Amino acid sequence: MFVAFEGAPMILRLYGRGRVILPESPEWDEWIKRFDPLPGMRQIIFADIHEVKTSCGTGVPFFSYTEERDALHKWAEAMGEEGLDAYHHKKNRISMDGLVTPIGQKWKDRL
Repeated sequence: MFVAFEGAPMILRLYGRGRVILPESPEWDEWIKRFDPLPGMRQIIFADIHEVKTSCGTGVPFFSYTEERDALHKWAEAMGEEGLDAYHHKKNRISMDGLVTPIGQKWKDRL
């Protein structure tokens, strides 16, 4: 779902199926070229959209964008590759509902 926080009011909902592309995935090199890589980047979400709907959005408040935060960049660079790998193992291998995530698949023998 996307909402307009400035300009004309609008809500846009996208419906489809998504899949995760991890750095270990064969198609990673093809897809990562489309992005500016960020420190700590761990996955690309590919969505096959089958339906798009809009609604008025008149109840969405105005918000002002001021700037990007640099905290994630600094944190990921300070963690380094080994630190990020350990963090992903601890925090990203199991979903909130207890399912093994695509990131967690690489550690399925150590769950």
